[in-house]
This record gives sequence, structure tokens and C-alpha cells, in this order.
Amino acid sequence: MGQNAQTEIKLHRAHRIGRYQPNKVRPIVAKFAYYPDKERVRRESRELKGTPFGISEQYPQEVMEARRRLVPIMKKARSEAGLRQSINLSSGHRSRFCVRHVITIDRVVTPIWYIIGFIGNPISAKIWFSRKVSSSNPSAVYFGSLDIVETLYLILHVIYELHVAWGYNTYHKRVSCEIFNFLFLTPQYMVPMLVLGFTTERYIAVCHPFVKQKYCTVTRAKIVIGCMSATSVVLGLVQVYIWAFDDVLGCVFRPSAIGFHTVWTWITEMLLFLVIPVACLVINGLVIREIKRIQVQSAAHGHGANPASTTTLLCVSFYFIFTLLPATIVYAIQTSIPQGDPYLKLDKWASDPTWKAYFLYLTIRKVVEEICLSNYASYFIIYYVTGVYFRRAFTDLFMWANFSIRRKSFNRATTSDYIPTCNGKALCSETFVLNEMDDQ
Repeated sequence: MGQNAQTEIKLHRAHRIGRYQPNKVRPIVAKFAYYPDKERVRRESRELKGTPFGISEQYPQEVMEARRRLVPIMKKARSEAGLRQSINLSSGHRSRFCVRHVITIDRVVTPIWYIIGFIGNPISAKIWFSRKVSSSNPSAVYFGSLDIVETLYLILHVIYELHVAWGYNTYHKRVSCEIFNFLFLTPQYMVPMLVLGFTTERYIAVCHPFVKQKYCTVTRAKIVIGCMSATSVVLGLVQVYIWAFDDVLGCVFRPSAIGFHTVWTWITEMLLFLVIPVACLVINGLVIREIKRIQVQSAAHGHGANPASTTTLLCVSFYFIFTLLPATIVYAIQTSIPQGDPYLKLDKWASDPTWKAYFLYLTIRKVVEEICLSNYASYFIIYYVTGVYFRRAFTDLFMWANFSIRRKSFNRATTSDYIPTCNGKALCSETFVLNEMDDQ
């Protein structure tokens, strides 16, 4: 860089500080025209190690005084962290064992969900978004959008895990701190909305079949999903205000926004991850009751009934609820769990009640987070195990030799709407078609 610095780097000005003295070396202050040039020079300063020269950033006097007070504290914390890493695991050091146990869960369990999600979600999206399915089935549009959003979340979660579990600095930088937290929270806000969307669509189709043609359309589903996306982005943008990068602490809550963060967390967590799941549970209960009533009437008229669609609905609904509700509670109370005294000697951490409670919370939180993460990766398994149509569509997707034989069955099973039969009674067309397919 030194050979081309004169032509490649532009400076606004450069001057020495202080009066000239024959036996004193005065520092040079340079103002760069472009920020990338300054960062380039700062990164290359490590090449001067072992020489009488050095490069550092210039801060205002009040910042320099604050850094003089904080740097010794930071060095002490780092030295204790290094000592903590060298301590052997024993019954007297349960705190270190807890932290290592949490990291082990991250490094072993999380990649399993990545493998399942990165394989299953795209396959599910391809099936739901296929022209034969999505052209006439609004529920398929919701399911396909859900799979795409979950895949995007898993990609962002990989970046998060590289930092938390493996120690790579992936987003603890200026600007990227705020942007990453905005991107990371946005898909989490959108998933409950999508689940509520297809649950409501199914409720209208089953319990109010005569208005189905008006409200349960692919066009309306696309409009609703667009509104959900915009709402999720607006909610996620709040994270830009909540998070900030600190030169010493990294990516942390903005000091002026800690109170707002607590209130905002409770509101959004309770609304999106408590109220919406409970609403889905109530709506699904109404749908299931209506389907049972239809099945009783169908049996009285000599028609068969297949609970396949009901089973899929129950599994997706309950899995969504029971994986998100615990995570909601754990995440909402994180600011209420105090940490122990960081200057306490390490051999006393295991007996300190505050540290013991905090490390117990970390362990419980990590287990709950892994269970919640499965919600973004396991829907493909639920579809395949409980859905007769989905299994056949999956087989058709990968068994091209039998495509022509299965094509007729695939076309006949593209809808899951509930329509009136010729005798005026509402029947589940998906259930009827699957029965007919099973008889072949």
C-alpha cells in the first residue's frame, strides 16, 4: 500500500500537533477524504508492530478520558475471560460448564435443523407454488410463502450462529449491527401472520362456504401476503433504533432505548407470539368442529370421510403454538434476569445465587430456542407424514419415470377447498378426492 498511497489515497489535510522541539517527535493528524481509505490505513497499522511508528484514531478529549477509565476494566475482563477458558471442568466450576454446555447445544443441534430446513423448505415451496397447485388454491400460496420466509430466516440464523456459537464477527460492526437485527426480526414477525392467514382462509372455506368464492381467492391471498410483508418490515425497522454499535461492547441495546425496548418487546411478543397463536387455536377448533359435523352428515348419506386434512391442520397448528409460546415467554423475561457481579472471583461464581440463576436461565433459554428453531425447519416433515396429497406430490416430483401415470391423480388433488356437493351439503373436496384416490 505504501508505494501507491500517494496516488490512491486522498487527504483533506494533514498537520503536526504541538510546538516544534528538537528532541521530541510530534504526532501527525490526517483527515481522510473517504472513509474506506481511513479504514484501509487503520487495518494495515498492524504491519507497524515492532517499529517506532504507530497509527490510531483521534477522538475528542472527553471520549479519550472515558476510554482511559474503561480500558483497564476491559483488559481485566478479558484476562479473566482467558483464565476462565483455561479452568478445567469440575464440580467447583459449574458456571463454566453451563456456558460450554450451551455452546455445545448450539454447535450440535442447530446444524441438524439447518440440514432439515434447507432441504425441506425449498421442496415444500416448489410443491405449493407449482402452477397446478397455486393457480386455484389460496392456501398453497400461504404455505409456499411460509416456506420461503422460513428459509430466509434460517440463512440469517446461520450468520447469527457463526457469531454466537463459533466466535466469528459476522455483524458486530457499524451499520451492519442495526441492519442485521432489522433483517433478523422481520421474518420472525411475518411467520405468525402467515399462519393466521391460511388458518383464517381455511375457516372461511369450511364454516362459510357460500362466501368462499369472494374471500378465498389466490388474488386476495397475494394482496394479504403483501400487506403482511409491509407490516413485518415496519415492525422490523424499529430494531434499527433499538440496537447500536459500541466500540468497546459491540452490538448492544442503545442506552437511550433500553426502556422503550422493554415495552416494545412485551407488546410485540405478546401480540404476535401469544395472541396470534391462541387465535389460531380457537379458529382451528371451530374448523375441526365443523369438519366433524360434515363427516357425520356424510356418513349418514353413505359418503366416506378421511381425516387427513384435519390431521395436517391439527399438527401444523399445535406444533406452531407449542414451539412459539415457550420461546415468547423466555425471550420476554430476558431483561428481568439479573447477572451476577462480573468482578466476583471465578471460584465463587458457582456458589453465587445470582450467577447460578442466570446460567440456569441461559440453559433453559437455549433448549427452548432450539425447540423454537425447529418450527422453521420441520413443516416439510409434518406435510409429508400427515398429508396424503403432499406425499404423492413429493413422489411425482422425484420420480419422473412415473410422471405420466401419476399426472391425472396430481391434477385431481390440487385443491383443498370446501365446496357444496350436488345435494346441497358442504363436503371437504380434498377429503373426497383422497378417498377416491385411495380406492384406485
